[in-house]
Amino acid sequence: MPEYLIPISIEHLEEGGYLATSSVLRGIIAQGRTVAETIEIAEDVARRLIESRIERNEAIPKELISKKLPPDKFDTQIPVLVEK
Repeated sequence: MPEYLIPISIEHLEEGGYLATSSVLRGIIAQGRTVAETIEIAEDVARRLIESRIERNEAIPKELISKKLPPDKFDTQIPVLVEK
């Protein structure tokens, strides 16, 4: 089974908690109390979206990176804000 790396954006909500969305895989909308919980929910939503596309023979967005990784290694993206 391939692994997909999906870029997401996480924002802090005024009312508390966090919201994750993706410009690459539409349909990812995940809200959690913490960043970690939000990422976990986003992973589940993304998995279900991709499985649904596969079941309906729909294309997976070409922007998603699919690759096999060793079980003891993973790739991720982190935001780094640098103030001048």
